[in-house]
This record gives sequence, structure tokens and C-alpha cells, in this order.
Amino acid sequence: MTNVAPARPRTARRAGAAQALPLLAASTMPVLGSVLITPVLPQISDHFEGTPGASVLVPMIIAVPALMIALFAPFAGQVADRFARKSLLLLALCVYGVVGVAPAFLDDLTAILVSRALVGVCEAAIMTVATALLVDYFPDEQRRNRYLGLQAVTTTIAATAFIAVGGALGRDDWHTPFWVYAVGLLIALPVLVSPWEPDSEPGLSPRTTGGTPLPRVGWRRLALPLLVTLFGGTTFYVLIVEISYVVVDTGVDSKDTATIGAVAAVASLATAVGGLTFRRVARHTPERLLPVAFGLQAVGMLVVWLAPGLSVVVVGAVIASAGSGLLLPTMVVWVVASRPFAERGRVSGLWNAAFFGGQFLAPLVAAGLASAVGGLAGAVGLIGAAALVVALLLGRRARGTVGVR
Repeated sequence: MTNVAPARPRTARRAGAAQALPLLAASTMPVLGSVLITPVLPQISDHFEGTPGASVLVPMIIAVPALMIALFAPFAGQVADRFARKSLLLLALCVYGVVGVAPAFLDDLTAILVSRALVGVCEAAIMTVATALLVDYFPDEQRRNRYLGLQAVTTTIAATAFIAVGGALGRDDWHTPFWVYAVGLLIALPVLVSPWEPDSEPGLSPRTTGGTPLPRVGWRRLALPLLVTLFGGTTFYVLIVEISYVVVDTGVDSKDTATIGAVAAVASLATAVGGLTFRRVARHTPERLLPVAFGLQAVGMLVVWLAPGLSVVVVGAVIASAGSGLLLPTMVVWVVASRPFAERGRVSGLWNAAFFGGQFLAPLVAAGLASAVGGLAGAVGLIGAAALVVALLLGRRARGTVGVR
């Protein structure tokens, strides 16, 4: 496996579940930012119907946080490498809890969008540091793979739960679900107590370098992995964003939320299963697992495209989602876990920027393709065809290279 594991830190402390669980919980905050408000978007649209540009601005309530992660995660990585990772995570969680709740008191669309942008900035720091710390704490390959797989599982299950919570709380008033963002303050408490600020590899601590520059990152070797991550972010999120519309296109009534929700839940469960599988197959290199993950996504999306009805759409969504669950931890190991301590914050920031940039692009790409081919199922199929091409190219590359080092 591509694995430049760091030397054991200069501390005798050994990380375990007490350190990992707060980081896994923190990793769900960007998911909370992207899905919690989805069920109440129609209410918000109705409320701001008379506001100029509302038809464009209201959907941006969901999209802006992902865009901010893509823009600010690299800066969060710089701070994480130069200063203190745990302190940055704590600050981001606390600010997240405050600005996330703010729309519960706001009735101005511009002010809500500003608060959502700040949520995205905080999410950039949270996801960047949480991913870097998971790799810092678990240099042992087997334990690291276990927790990176659990990170994918946790975020997937959380997405399903948050959609249900948002729908239930927003039934009477669209302001109410925003109170859930206060959970950031609750997660900050165990982060304050259990995780510690990790020591560096000997001689590489960015917090003892004074005014000297940070060690340079090997950008050339990251170019391809980050490009693949950007594409992977798009393939990961396209079905999450579009599955309800694809289900409706099979003939299901748009008001039949039970059926639509059930399909989304089954796909989410398949993603979790794919994430759990990673630990068992991680003996293979990421270069060999990536073609498998993208290949599963491709097969599933092509099945959705060619599906004659709802049952086959479900089968395709399950196959594609299982590939997505395998893809996420594989990309983290490929890009982030292989880097030394002094670079890991910045590389984690770049990885998250690419992945969430793909998330931001997913609905835009799907909408553009749908208008070109006359339907969302066709758009999903074309993205699946692109995933198949990427799988074949990565598979060919895997036979001729040992990976990113």
C-alpha cells in the first residue's frame, strides 16, 4: 500500500477510541451543513418569494458552504501545519455552532447567506483538521484504515439522519432546523478533553520553526490525485443530490416522500457498507482499489440510466453507492495518509478543497448534462460513463506505477 507512515511521535500516549470518536463526530459537521436544510428549502422559497433573485439565492443556502470549503480548506491547512491543529478545530467548532444557529433568528436572505458562508469557512477548518488528526493519531496502517473507513460510514449515516431531523423539525417553521447547528458547541467539549496536540516527526515540527518557511509540499505528485479527487467528489455527490428526482422520473409521485426517502436511505446504507468494506480490502494499494471504486460507481450509474423502472433504479443506486463508500477512504489514504506530518495539514486542506469542490460542481454538472440529453437519468449515465473511463485509466496506471510518494 502507498504508505509513508510517520515515525512514532515523541509522546508515549497511544490514541484510541476516545480520541477518534470526537473527530468522527466533527467530520459530520460538513454533512450537517449540506443536508439538514434540504427538506425546508421549498418553505424558504415560498417565504422569500417576493425577494429579487430568490429563485437563485435560496438554493445557494445549500451550495455556499461547499463552495467555501473548496475555497478556504487550503488556508486552513496552512494554519494547521504552522500553528496548532487541535486549537483550530476547537475554534472552528465553536464559531460553527454560533453562525450555524444564526438563521433561526434571521429573516433577511442576504444575512442568511452570509451566515452560511461563515458556516462553510468553519467546515473547511473542521474537515481539514479532523482528517489530518485521524492520520496523525493512527500511524499504524490497520488502525488508521479502520478509522478512515468509519469516517466514511459516520458521515453517510449522519447524512440520512440529518435529512430526517431537518424534515421533522421544519414541518411547522423553516427557522427551527437551524438550531441543530448548536451541536458544534457540544462536540467541542469532548474535543477539548480527549484529543491532544500531536507532536511532529523529529525535526519537522512546524510549531518550532519560528519564522522559517514550512517544508515544501511536492505539488507535482499531488496534481493527479487532487484532480481525481475533484472528479470523485462529483461522482460521490451526484446521486445523493439527484436520486429523488430520478425516482420521481420513474413515475413515483413527487409527494410520495416515503418511497423517495426509502430509496435515499437504502443508497445511504450501501455507502456505509462500502466504507466498512475498506478496512478488509485495504491490504491492496489505493492505486488498485480506486479503479474498483470508480468501476462500481460507473456500473451503478449506467444501470440507473438504462433502468426501466423503480426497482432497477434502486439496484443501480446501491451498486454506485457501495462504490462511493469504498472511494472516500481510499482517496484519503492515497492523498493524505502518504504525506509526512509537516505537510499533512496543507495536503488535507487541498484534498478537502478538491473533494468539496466536486460536491459543489455535482448539481451544476448534472443540470447541464440533463438539459443536453433531455433528462437526469441520462446525465447520471454520462457521469457514470466518465467514471468508467477514469476507472480504466487508473487501472492501466496501476499496472505501471507503485503510486504517489
